[in-house]
Amino acid sequence: MKIVILAAGKGSRLSKSILPKPLTLLSDGKSILQHQIEALEQYFSRHDIMVVVGYHKELIIEANDDLLFVYAPGYAKENTSKSLLRAIKKCEDDFLWINGDLLFHPSIIGKLIAQKRTTMVVTKRPVGEEEVKYTTTSEGRITAVSKTIVAGEGEAIGINFFTAESLPLLQETLEACQDSDYFEKAIEMCISEGLKVWSCPVENSLCTEIDFPSDLEHANFLLKTWQFKS
Repeated sequence: MKIVILAAGKGSRLSKSILPKPLTLLSDGKSILQHQIEALEQYFSRHDIMVVVGYHKELIIEANDDLLFVYAPGYAKENTSKSLLRAIKKCEDDFLWINGDLLFHPSIIGKLIAQKRTTMVVTKRPVGEEEVKYTTTSEGRITAVSKTIVAGEGEAIGINFFTAESLPLLQETLEACQDSDYFEKAIEMCISEGLKVWSCPVENSLCTEIDFPSDLEHANFLLKTWQFKS
């Protein structure tokens, strides 16, 4: 299996620092990216992790010089669909990818890979315009995923697993995306082509996207609760 972290963006909504957002430090002194890598290492070899870099790529590479990297030269104008496309071209095995601005509990990865089928990790809660929303069938199969869904069931948090058999279609749909599209656009096109994509619901207390300073405060709060329970 190949694991990809999408870390090419700047993250200007979170901070004025020159640091790429994945290098933002949490209250324990570890970066978002460091937390992600440590969580993944509970299930995979570090050598299976690939990071898509762009903005100040040298800072991410210097901090993790034993990982694999893919450079996204168009990071300033492209969105996650094209970052993911650059990575997927280098993979033929089962494929797990993660947004680089997400703090998540390691148990989420275990729950996801245990399903052994093409799956998106989701939460069930009221969400706003900024979040990527989804709908499902009664059996938990994803029927739609985008920011524009009106009556979404919750948030697609940005951790996804596609089997090797589904990768050719995912690559095809990513290539059809516009530069400004999120990768969820490609997943929607896969679903319209008949691909079955399943939901993996997790507790809200086990993950959070970090876009704004208030999100960083919430991430630090979650981190403390995890440390207390462990």
